[in-house]
Amino acid sequence: MAFRFVHTADIHLDSPLRSLAMRNPALAEFVGDASRQAFISIVDLCLAERVDALVIAGDLYDGDQTSMKTARFLASQMTRLHQAGIRVFKIRGNHDALSRISKQLVFPDTVTIFGGRAQSALQTAGGLDVLFHGLSFASPKAPDSLLPKYSAPREGAVNVGIMHTSLAGSPGHDVYAPCAVADLHAHGFAYWALGHIHVRQVHPGASTVVMPGIPQGRDINEAGEKSVTLVTIRDDRSVEIEERLTSIAQFERVNVDLTDTVEWPEVVGRVRAALEHVRASVRSRHAVVRLGLTGASPLSWALIRDRDLLLAEAEQVAEQTGDTWVEKLELNVSPEASQTSEDAADPIFELAQCMRADAGSEAFRAEARALIQKVIADLPPDGRDFAGRDEAEQELFLDRVLASGADLITARLKAGGSQ
Repeated sequence: MAFRFVHTADIHLDSPLRSLAMRNPALAEFVGDASRQAFISIVDLCLAERVDALVIAGDLYDGDQTSMKTARFLASQMTRLHQAGIRVFKIRGNHDALSRISKQLVFPDTVTIFGGRAQSALQTAGGLDVLFHGLSFASPKAPDSLLPKYSAPREGAVNVGIMHTSLAGSPGHDVYAPCAVADLHAHGFAYWALGHIHVRQVHPGASTVVMPGIPQGRDINEAGEKSVTLVTIRDDRSVEIEERLTSIAQFERVNVDLTDTVEWPEVVGRVRAALEHVRASVRSRHAVVRLGLTGASPLSWALIRDRDLLLAEAEQVAEQTGDTWVEKLELNVSPEASQTSEDAADPIFELAQCMRADAGSEAFRAEARALIQKVIADLPPDGRDFAGRDEAEQELFLDRVLASGADLITARLKAGGSQ
């Protein structure tokens, strides 16, 4: 008989969704709960497949988590696994290291949480002895490789390593316990259950090295289907893996070309067709869409001026489509070439050029920068990253605000109103 387990990581329960909450509180609440629903789906998969174990390779939590609601939720899910005789092997990742609740929860004795020193736990099932090796980190920072702390493979057992690592590095992720894939292959374990990087990666070789990715995306930068890995160790000790969908809400970028649209209903029709298409292609229960509208159209000024109305129309279409949300609307539309040539002698066009020139001056940018800093200082800590997390991101935010401000004023003047 085979030995089977589900491998997951980076669940990030109750992850704060600050920027999304500022734009759409209802959607933020839904996406915030999706991580819990995804974890329920993981437990459901374990029960349906009658696996022997669940492996969680770090970051079950998202930081300084103190919610008793989370504690009760986790206790109920671990009890479901315990009652089915499914063991859980878990390590703490960098986010777990910040969590108070991770150190206070008491789980059933079928749950093994590896500590700050490398440990091993043996499970015998399906005629195989499988030895799980794990190491948690007590600090959110781990600048050095953890691999030297793992013991050598035990002869006669199938050895599985559980590690939270950034490997050789990945965009958008802090360096954490860096490690080369070649070194993992050379260590002699049959399978490495990794965590930390939110994009699925599979590195076949002497070992099977898998980074399962996040099981539920939290924003548009974690777009696409999300999953866990179902691992089967055969009697001959060969390892087979299957990717299993777990995401409840799937983020997707959808671009709609509005070129040559001359009536508002045409715009809404193209948006409807695009949302219906993405809804049909998304396998997750819900589609969360960032809608990008592009192209040259006589309606460009009206679309920019009435952006709020356009967003409301798109949200209504999404609701009618079913299980679809519009996370954000991005406009990159422009007048047709004939309109642009006509605008050359237009006083409104001249005013727009003057506004853009003033907005590009360092004196104007300094004033705008100071205003942004004042707003940031007046906001609570959770909302202070709306303009970016460092100076470079704030400068890009300033570029967008100044450009869109000039476009909005021009649009209102060109469209014949100030509403």
